[in-house]
Amino acid sequence: MTPAKLWLQVFTAGFAVIVAMLIVTLNTPIPYGDLSRIGLVSDYEFGWQLEPPHVERKYLHASPINEADILVIGDSFSMTHRWQSVLQKQGYRLSTIYWGEFQEALCEDFDEWLDRAGFKGKLVVIESVERLLADRLANTQKCKAMSKPPESRTEPFFESPDRVPGFALNWKAKLTSGYITYRNTQEAKGAAGPTLASNETWVRPVPDGCSMFSNRFCSKVLFFRDDDDNGELTALHVEQMRAFSETHRARSIMWMVIPNKTTTYVMPDHSKDFVTAFAKAGLGPDLFTFAREQKSRIRDFYFPNDTHLSMHGQLALGDLMLDAVRKIIPQPPAKPS
Repeated sequence: MTPAKLWLQVFTAGFAVIVAMLIVTLNTPIPYGDLSRIGLVSDYEFGWQLEPPHVERKYLHASPINEADILVIGDSFSMTHRWQSVLQKQGYRLSTIYWGEFQEALCEDFDEWLDRAGFKGKLVVIESVERLLADRLANTQKCKAMSKPPESRTEPFFESPDRVPGFALNWKAKLTSGYITYRNTQEAKGAAGPTLASNETWVRPVPDGCSMFSNRFCSKVLFFRDDDDNGELTALHVEQMRAFSETHRARSIMWMVIPNKTTTYVMPDHSKDFVTAFAKAGLGPDLFTFAREQKSRIRDFYFPNDTHLSMHGQLALGDLMLDAVRKIIPQPPAKPS
């Protein structure tokens, strides 16, 4: 065989491989869940199939901080404004800001910081997912001054799809992602137990999974590896929260701790000492018990392919928060004329 023929065969074989990988990638569903995206697992098998509830746009529109009755300090679980929309529909005016905007810490000058921002409301809701709260409280313990003024956002920071995404060519994916997604998905489906996809996403069996989730391969669901790696909350964390609330008494403070998806479906005893101490302290609603109850009542309470509550779950959370808020502010304050 001449060198030219050898080169041509190698080139042809390489070109065929590249074309095959391109075809596979283009026809791999574009991921619409954060866990399927980072774990490279197929949303054809693990994506949610239930149409989300519709919320009128006007209830997703937040108030400026200086006009708000309630200020929410939250993370990605508050970025769609869906749970807040339940309160807004009842006449409460909410403004939502995010931990990431001020270095994941609430500092000694918290009350003065809100005064400078013009917040005149009577209630601050501090929302955090379970896995990040310990670090945020540790940052808060040593923080003297807030890093920057809070910024009002009138529209949601993140928009969840308003319907089940349809097929579209996956043009923006890396060439190899289709093959890796296929390999990870087949491994996950074939294994009797959990598998770790792309070292990021756990694919775990869930008892009675098909009664709780709408994805096609509903006997297994995706979970965030960080849920396991970030450890448990304890009674000490409750004491830190209580101390912060006692120190900053200019307004009522309600803590809103959302359990990890892994805690809700797979590890119900995770952070159990925290849950017990939090309930006794009366710092806010018990969302751990709430999540355990709702997971069997609401299909896709959490998304099967995402670490967050679904829009169905968000609205149920909003109903619970509305009841909690009414114990502090029974009626929405009258709007200034």
